[in-house]
Amino acid sequence: REYTLDVYRLSSVVTQHDAKKAGAEVVKQVEHPLLSGLLYPGLQALDEEYLKVDAQFGGVDQRKIFTFAEKYLPSLGYAKRVHLMNPMVPGLTGSKMSSSEEDSKIDLLDRKEDVKKKLKKAFCEPGNVENNGVLSFIKHVLFPLKSEFVVLREEKWGGNKTYTAYEALEKDFAEQVVHPGDLKNSVEVALNKLLDPIREKFNCPELKKLSSAAYPTPSKAKPGEKSTKNSEPEDVIPSRLDIRVGKVISVEKHPDADSLYVEKIDVGEAEPRTVVSGLVHFVPKEQLQDRLVVLLCNLKPQKMRGVESQGMVLCASSVGEPRQVEPLDPPAGCCAGERVYVEGYEGGEPDEELKPKKKVFEKLQADFRVSEDCVAQWKQRNFLTKLGTVSCKSLRGGSIS
Repeated sequence: REYTLDVYRLSSVVTQHDAKKAGAEVVKQVEHPLLSGLLYPGLQALDEEYLKVDAQFGGVDQRKIFTFAEKYLPSLGYAKRVHLMNPMVPGLTGSKMSSSEEDSKIDLLDRKEDVKKKLKKAFCEPGNVENNGVLSFIKHVLFPLKSEFVVLREEKWGGNKTYTAYEALEKDFAEQVVHPGDLKNSVEVALNKLLDPIREKFNCPELKKLSSAAYPTPSKAKPGEKSTKNSEPEDVIPSRLDIRVGKVISVEKHPDADSLYVEKIDVGEAEPRTVVSGLVHFVPKEQLQDRLVVLLCNLKPQKMRGVESQGMVLCASSVGEPRQVEPLDPPAGCCAGERVYVEGYEGGEPDEELKPKKKVFEKLQADFRVSEDCVAQWKQRNFLTKLGTVSCKSLRGGSIS
């Protein structure tokens, strides 16, 4: 109750300008922001008081929210807190390291088996030094602590090599002198040497109890009982998809793949998104340039031949051979960033990011079709914007992917 009342008190003194500025790096920026995005910085600031913390730690992307908290908490009679920040570093999965994504990070109390498993799955493309979480651990953790790093490898591959400067290691990896497998193995050995004393200290009953209280194991149902967690099946409905109108700003051939374009697409955000599409053999480059497209925006970003794709251009495909592909067309007059929804599912917030394992898009996409009038549909319900239906030029009865 007190927290909610403080939300109202804070809302009475915070300007829209300050709220939007504070969330600029952590809240998705769109032309018409939701009220929740403006409230977010205030909620995080109040957490400091209601969790009774002395300090808050986060990445440098949090600095504007930290400044917001320092400015506004005293106006409610609460003390300023200490704020600590570290650089934004790529996680082991190739995207931003996040406490909510288990496989993107190594925890201080991870077992040796956990470290091995996470590093084995880690994104570490040969020669790619961008978004490389394995190199990130060496640069930000191992080098600052030891001032050197040893790459362990068999004699037939040149034997062990000691690096005293991170830049030299990064250069050798970029030139593929150092193999990803050797790098991962060497990081595993170095991290375990670092973590062994911590694991040993936490092996006593008192600290085991502390760790268990801080990170409780999710409860499991007893035999014969139904688990309350996730007992209800998730609704797989179209409103979970973040589909928007996009405008193609630039189109280039992918440097390492003959069938792929790399596009910059404006979807109403501060910066255009980079999107990789397999359209080279179907749509001439000049037909994509400056046109409006329909973009699925909340797929998990993934590397496609070394370039991270931040969305999927939705296209109609012919059923028979030879295969024909046409990008879906929003109604004329639409603006970049405008929401595309399925008839009857106008409400509801899309997932922030679709989890690949849950296959939400794949389940919905199985019922995507083009009608005999060339209108895009899900289970015979039209894809719409506020200006009308989404369509394609000619592929009646085709599928959509």
